[in-house]
Amino acid sequence: MAKQPHLLVEPGDLNDVALLPGDPGRVDRIAGHCENPTTVAENREYKIVNATYEGTPVTICSTGIGCPSAAIAVEELSNVGVESLIRVGTTGALQQDIEVGDVVVATGAAKDEGTTGRYERDTLPAVPDYDVLSGLVEAAESREEPVHVGAIASDDAFYAETDEYIEAWERAGVLAVEMEAAAIFTLARRKGLRAGALCTVDGNLVAGTQKGETDGEELPAKAKDNVERAIAIALDATTDL
Repeated sequence: MAKQPHLLVEPGDLNDVALLPGDPGRVDRIAGHCENPTTVAENREYKIVNATYEGTPVTICSTGIGCPSAAIAVEELSNVGVESLIRVGTTGALQQDIEVGDVVVATGAAKDEGTTGRYERDTLPAVPDYDVLSGLVEAAESREEPVHVGAIASDDAFYAETDEYIEAWERAGVLAVEMEAAAIFTLARRKGLRAGALCTVDGNLVAGTQKGETDGEELPAKAKDNVERAIAIALDATTDL
């Protein structure tokens, strides 16, 4: 099968490095930081743009919400030759001192979702590639941007995150919860790809705030503004991959 059934791309269509926002609307926002953006395909939750950033060819591909759709994206990106993946997303903080708008770089993702269990045992780790992880941290440091670096959780059920659930993750020292990283890390490892993730905090579950609860929009103003910081860090990291 040459053309992938969901991304609608073929081998040779995309670049070696891909940035993966969840939201299709964020694809154009990332492309706005680049040169020569060209839309390659758009289908369902997947929008794909090729562009250049400081001389480095990059692909930007949305994954939609959750591990099932993210896994489809990674499978099909791998099939057409993409080699490195960086998730650029949003996340809910699980520690009191992490504020809305802060940026989190993941050192691993708890598999609190169902997709990766179809591929392997839960005891196998969902972790980023070291070069991508260190590249993201170094890119943040070079911009003098503070980031939180540590473990996160990937969860399937946005509306089932109870107080007990949140307290358990907080006690464990997990920094934040989101919905895609575990699948991206797991599939990348299994396929010999490199992957990493950084996310902008859009709410603090310990403090009782979630995205959409502050100003009637999905992202609070500070998170919306600071997404630009995460995009800049991710793009800088691509130049060394």
